[in-house]
Amino acid sequence: MRIVLEPATTEGMAATRVLLLPAAYTTPDDFLREGFVKAARDRALPVDLVFVELKVQHLTDRTILRRLRHEVVLPARALGCRSIWLGGISIGGFVALAYAERYPDEIDGLCLLAPYLGNHIVTGEIERANGVHEWTPGELAADDDERRIWRFIKEHRARPSPLHLGFGRDDRFADSHRMMASALAPECVDVVPGGHEWPVWRQLWENFLDARFQAKAATQ
Repeated sequence: MRIVLEPATTEGMAATRVLLLPAAYTTPDDFLREGFVKAARDRALPVDLVFVELKVQHLTDRTILRRLRHEVVLPARALGCRSIWLGGISIGGFVALAYAERYPDEIDGLCLLAPYLGNHIVTGEIERANGVHEWTPGELAADDDERRIWRFIKEHRARPSPLHLGFGRDDRFADSHRMMASALAPECVDVVPGGHEWPVWRQLWENFLDARFQAKAATQ
């Protein structure tokens, strides 16, 4: 699993680290090419960025969560990182949610940009229940990842860690994004014009940095 670290400074680990997982058929290099690091550095944010490669076999053999935990998250904690945000784009967002559902006490926030949120069977089930708040998941199998992340979304307001959802108004997954947004506080949701594409994700990333880190840095 390829891991690309972009530290905030050369003087050691920052107190905050954001781990980002890519969309399907993209790589950590795409985050660099699309200006994700530049956006953070232009704001002089004391945040280390880590981009983690996702491969098909990681998803199909269900090892990705364990590998993220033992190769990325726990080592950062062991080195003294105090705040870890986990995020991703599209399928990367799905994996980030699955990790948060499995290990809720190991991350300090979620940044989900246009996340894939499961197939139409599950979202249709939630829609027929009149939304996330009315949906009752019942007993779930250990491998029922899609319903487990929706249960996590349903229960998120009772959790202390923040969650940031960003998506394009014309994204092909926008219906499920709006369904998720209905379960979140308004300040947790960012909607911009556009579809499922890099210019939109880049704008959402910049908005996330401004909302979650820039304002905080200005008050310190």
